[in-house]
Amino acid sequence: MSSYAIITPVRNEGQHFQETIDSVVSQTVQPIAWVIVDDGSSDSTPQLIATAVSQHAWIHAVRRSDRGFRKQGGGVIEAFYEGFGRIQAMPWDFLVKLDGDLSFAKTYFQDCLAKFACDDRLGIGGGRIYSQLRGAVVEDSPGDPSFHVRGATKIYRRVTWESIGGLVSAPGWDTLDEVKANMLGWRTYSFSDLHLLQLKFTGSADGAWKNWLKNGRANYIAGYHPLFMLLKCIKRSFRRPYGVAALGLFTGFSTGYLKRISRVPDPALIRYIRCQQLNFILGKQSLWGRTSQ
Repeated sequence: MSSYAIITPVRNEGQHFQETIDSVVSQTVQPIAWVIVDDGSSDSTPQLIATAVSQHAWIHAVRRSDRGFRKQGGGVIEAFYEGFGRIQAMPWDFLVKLDGDLSFAKTYFQDCLAKFACDDRLGIGGGRIYSQLRGAVVEDSPGDPSFHVRGATKIYRRVTWESIGGLVSAPGWDTLDEVKANMLGWRTYSFSDLHLLQLKFTGSADGAWKNWLKNGRANYIAGYHPLFMLLKCIKRSFRRPYGVAALGLFTGFSTGYLKRISRVPDPALIRYIRCQQLNFILGKQSLWGRTSQ
C-alpha cells in the first residue's frame, strides 16, 4: 500500500475538529505524518491539537500567529505551506490537503489509494462532499464540473504535485491545480462512491455574499473566459440562493478587471482554460463537458 501524508490548516474549528481527528486516527491505513497547522485560532482548536499530538507520534503541530482576520484563498495556502515544510523530505507517495470540519469512514484513505492504484494517470482525486440540510444528507455543490476535486479533500500523486509546481496562493488555487494537471496529461476527478460529511456549510465562515464574491474573484484570477463566465452567472441565477450567487460571481469577476488584479502568472495555462471553455460553449470535447466518474 502506498504511503500518504496529510496537511490540515485550521482556524477556529473547535466545534467540529474533534470529529476530523477521530476520523483520521481511526483509518485502516494511517498516514506516515499528519501536520495540523493552527492558523491563529482563538477557540478550543489549539487544545484539541495538543491532545492529539500527545497521543500520536505521527501527528505534528504548527502554530501561526493570529493575523486578526480571515485571508480568503491565500491564507489557507500560506498555512498549508508551513505544514508542507515539515513533510517535504518524507517518503510519501501521496499528499493530502484535508479540511478540519470533515468526518469520514475508517476505510476512506484505503479506498482512495485503491482508486489511484487502478488508474496510473490519475493525478488528483478525492471523495465527494456532503452536508446535512433539514434532516437530509445532500451533496454539497453537485453542479461542479467532473474534473473538479473539492479543496477540502484533495489527494495529489507525488509526481503530479511536482509537475504542477505546487499551489497558487490566491483564490482559485483549487481549480488551477487540477486544470494544470489536465493540461500536462493527468486525469483529475472525485470519487462518486466515497463520501465525506462536511460539518458546516461551505462558505459559512464568511457568509453567502462574501463566499460567492470570492468565487467570482477566483474565476477572474484563474483567467476564465468572459463569455463562459457570463453564461455561468446566468445559469447560477436559477439555483439557490437565487440572485445572490449569480450577482456575487459577476461582481467578483468584473471588479477584478476594474481593480486590475493580477491573474495567475501562467499565460499557457490561461490559454488552455479559455480554449477548454470555448470548446464547451461550442459543444466540442472539453474538461467542462467531461462525463463524471
